[in-house]
Amino acid sequence: MTGWDILDKIITGLPPIVMALILVAVLAAVVIFIVGFSRHGFNFIKYGFRQIAVENSLEKRFDSMEAKFDARFSQIDERFSQIDARLDGMDSRIAAIETNHFGHLKDFLTELTGILLDKNIINNTEKARLDNKLRGM
Repeated sequence: MTGWDILDKIITGLPPIVMALILVAVLAAVVIFIVGFSRHGFNFIKYGFRQIAVENSLEKRFDSMEAKFDARFSQIDERFSQIDARLDGMDSRIAAIETNHFGHLKDFLTELTGILLDKNIINNTEKARLDNKLRGM
């Protein structure tokens, strides 16, 4: 005798009203399963209809993570603004060094043209031309 034979004897021994109630309960269970499975997929088998609370807790977790990311990005943005301020200060220092450096370089080149003129390596017209170029810089 198998399990199906036992089930068949139990079912045939039940009154028709009890069988109708069992049939209604099975149909209701099938409808609930179809609705739950169509909404939540395989997670319905694992969590049932209580997974709505799981979704809410996930939403809260993502909100807290978003707040943490926003705080971290604001710190990074603040650091970048500090770096920008430092770079602006460095740009003004570099401009001052360039101005000072080229001033010394012009003086050196003017002196050099004077020495070259004294040594008769260049003539007055070439010296005048070089001095005009230096003034144009």
